[in-house]
Amino acid sequence: MADILRSGYTTGTHATALFGAVIQEYTNKYIKKFINVPLPNNDKVSIAVRREAPLHYSTVKVDNDDLDVTKGCSIHIKLYEKKPIDVKEQTPSLIKIEQIKLYIYAGNGVGVVTKPGLKIEPGFPAINPVPLKMMKNIASNIVDKKQNKILYLVVSVDNGESIAKKTANAKVGVIGGISILGTRGIVKPISANAYLDSIETEISIANASGSKIIVFTLGNSAHDYANNNYNGTSVIEIGNFIYDGILRLKNNDFKKMIFISGIAKMCKVAQGYKNTHNRFGGIDFDEVKLYLREEFSIDLGNDEYLTLKAVLQKLNDEQTKQFSFFLGYKASSSFKKWFCEIGVDIKHIEIITLNGSEVLKKERTW
Repeated sequence: MADILRSGYTTGTHATALFGAVIQEYTNKYIKKFINVPLPNNDKVSIAVRREAPLHYSTVKVDNDDLDVTKGCSIHIKLYEKKPIDVKEQTPSLIKIEQIKLYIYAGNGVGVVTKPGLKIEPGFPAINPVPLKMMKNIASNIVDKKQNKILYLVVSVDNGESIAKKTANAKVGVIGGISILGTRGIVKPISANAYLDSIETEISIANASGSKIIVFTLGNSAHDYANNNYNGTSVIEIGNFIYDGILRLKNNDFKKMIFISGIAKMCKVAQGYKNTHNRFGGIDFDEVKLYLREEFSIDLGNDEYLTLKAVLQKLNDEQTKQFSFFLGYKASSSFKKWFCEIGVDIKHIEIITLNGSEVLKKERTW
């Protein structure tokens, strides 16, 4: 039997627990070691918190089996009765509960948004709307609503700036640390959701920049080539998520897409693969043989092939070049079909196939 993978809780859930802890101490003088946090689906989870000093609590983000760079990080919240003077420049987020105002700042290791296109306006702490709503909900059950109070809270993350370098934060304009995230409160193990959320965010930033061109890359070499030749804001590394990536182009303003990949993955797209990870299947080499025989009069006989590289070794340089152009055309047909299927209003595509040092380009409009 396979091991059961561990779920965890988002940075937003942990920050909400700390928020509840400091509000509880401030309001009722209670010092808590565990805080029950209501999740967006109305479940409740218990998060361990540690009192570091009066009105200062920390928690360690629960380890889990997701590919999550923030797991194990230490998150802090401090509460002040006077506006803090040692925080970075920003406009604090505001939570209002009747006459009570709670201003929330990004401290050390938490980013500030600097570009339009995110769910948060530029200038504000990188604390997403769902965690802010969770914080408001937990505080509403604690504070004395008859009071007229202004309080200030600072959220920080130990080594948050270093952790953020492993994320796309700087590219999308979140500067100074990680984001406090979460739409469900729970981190599902080995899930594509976080990666797809990142793709969607980068697409939103590119659209907000006014660019009419979006560049999708597949693989490190393709991504490096794109960053050296195009505006980095428009360059999105989509991993193997071909169809899921273009789904997120719907309702954006792009007029042209550039798709860059090595020849083997390009062959998969040409064959209609919506996800190019090996678990979804390998290249159909019988179809490759058919391409070569019908389009180029090249007969590979009955030999079996396990890699496209082995096939290409049977071709001369000119045949390889023509075959690459052919795969580019077939891949553009796959994209055309998917765009029409989804309702993406892009009718101009450029396919760039990388084969070693050779760069082969194929443009198509419809």
